[in-house]
Amino acid sequence: MISTIGNTVLDLHIHSKFSRACSKDLLLPNIAAAAARKGITLMGTGDFTHPGWFAMMEQELTQTSSGFYECKAAKTVRPVQFVPTVEIACIYKKNEKVRRLHVLVVAPDLSVVRKINIALAAIGNLKADGRPMLGLDAKRLLEIVLSISEACMFIPAHVWTPWFSVFGSKSGFDSLEECFEELTPYVTAIETGLSSDPQMNWQISHLDKVTLLSNSDAHSLDNLGREATVLTGMDWTYDALRHALSNTQSNKIVGTIEFYPEEGKYHVDGHAMCGVRLLPDETRQLQGVCPKCGRSVTVGVLSRASQLADRMVTERPSSRPDYVSIVPLREILSEVIGVGKHSKAVARIYEQLVPTVGTEFEVLIDAPLARIQAATSPAVADAVNRVRRGAVTITPGYDGIFGSISLYGLEGPPGPAEKTIFG
Repeated sequence: MISTIGNTVLDLHIHSKFSRACSKDLLLPNIAAAAARKGITLMGTGDFTHPGWFAMMEQELTQTSSGFYECKAAKTVRPVQFVPTVEIACIYKKNEKVRRLHVLVVAPDLSVVRKINIALAAIGNLKADGRPMLGLDAKRLLEIVLSISEACMFIPAHVWTPWFSVFGSKSGFDSLEECFEELTPYVTAIETGLSSDPQMNWQISHLDKVTLLSNSDAHSLDNLGREATVLTGMDWTYDALRHALSNTQSNKIVGTIEFYPEEGKYHVDGHAMCGVRLLPDETRQLQGVCPKCGRSVTVGVLSRASQLADRMVTERPSSRPDYVSIVPLREILSEVIGVGKHSKAVARIYEQLVPTVGTEFEVLIDAPLARIQAATSPAVADAVNRVRRGAVTITPGYDGIFGSISLYGLEGPPGPAEKTIFG
């Protein structure tokens, strides 16, 4: 059973205001305050290669005795620390195929970040986007990062996303070894992404040797922690964190907090322009062709993971930590009272729960239902309980369109740990 109380909640993959299609509110004090409300204790900075963001990091962050950083101007309900991170897009050709990969780089401190930025500025334009796009082989990027500091972590991001990932159906590889060759042992963790959950990854035996991480890839404050990784205890240093995330035998990961994968925008197959959503069997029957226009459909995460799966896993392997699927609290409250999640009514009930009852994660995962009911209403407590039991109805996402989730789409709640998926 996963609990966030007394543990470290980690979200390494976020963006700043300097990233394309990201909120201008993504500033370090705001990120710290929002993370504290969510219950995140260790936050990635995101975007450390961008000159403007790096300058703000140097000015606004101060290093603590743990080696991590705190935002000097942040006003938070509980402490939040930062570790330097960036997502980098690699676009290149290998084995006669164009590859598009996103990778997450985690650095031990700002002095290492400065050296990475100098090296990458000679290769591409770091000012153009907080997530730089480099015409660079991902293996070569790994070489550069390791040459600067072997203390860095190099984590393939959202590994199943069709267009920009190491295993993606449109531009990826069939294994880490195919991508990173002799440097594969340095890739010790992967990010499973919003459209997959750990169980989907357990079915692929060559991933047994890597740690499965979850992060939010947040483009706004609201989305911080929509996925996260929970570690035992609160007293961490960078070296201890690197060891825990690089060693599947460390037993330091309590588990991961997950988006329902069906809600991800690439979970199943389809063609958005034609409004065609397909389950894997349907795609195979149609030979990957859209039945409306005759063009190729986008093969999603469920199909792609099934293609690479070499075993059936119905129960959690003893070597793997557990996971829990959540729905963000504002979305739950929005459905309970029937108004938008950014409405004043939702904000009022949210503030009755957070931080009075606990952080958002504590409300969603840990808090007794009786306490939630006492702070709000029986309807809110019932809604939180439905999410905890998996009593949700989901229309899966496809071809760039997020899935939709409902707590009340069925006549009466399903049984425990059960979810109903409509194709």
